[in-house]
Amino acid sequence: MHAVEVRDHIMIAHSFTGEVFGPAQRLHGATFVVDAAFFSPELDANGIVIDIGRAHEVLKETLAPLNYRNLDEVPEFKGRNTTTEFLSRHIFEALARAARENRLGRPAGELSSIRVTLHESHAARAWYEGTL
Repeated sequence: MHAVEVRDHIMIAHSFTGEVFGPAQRLHGATFVVDAAFFSPELDANGIVIDIGRAHEVLKETLAPLNYRNLDEVPEFKGRNTTTEFLSRHIFEALARAARENRLGRPAGELSSIRVTLHESHAARAWYEGTL
């Protein structure tokens, strides 16, 4: 399996609902390092999985509406805990949409999956991986 991975980051604020979250129920900030990996069993005629430049641009576009935002105030997230796991799926969905729109320099049907990893810190991360 071949893969190309690009990286960016976002700075957000949010709070959680539920006793399981302890002090994180209060408003707090987080800086996430975001890795997006694109997988294909074969390279295309150009010898690539996808165009790295396009992948980085699409990731930046995907993260821009979240960056420097209080996610508690984003209408689309109302009533949701914007956990690391939730956000990784949200970002995956946007990247999968971009792949299906052929914005990555290769038809989506030639990619097998995408994995989005959010690093909360040097010691903790979560990811979502899905097929296309």
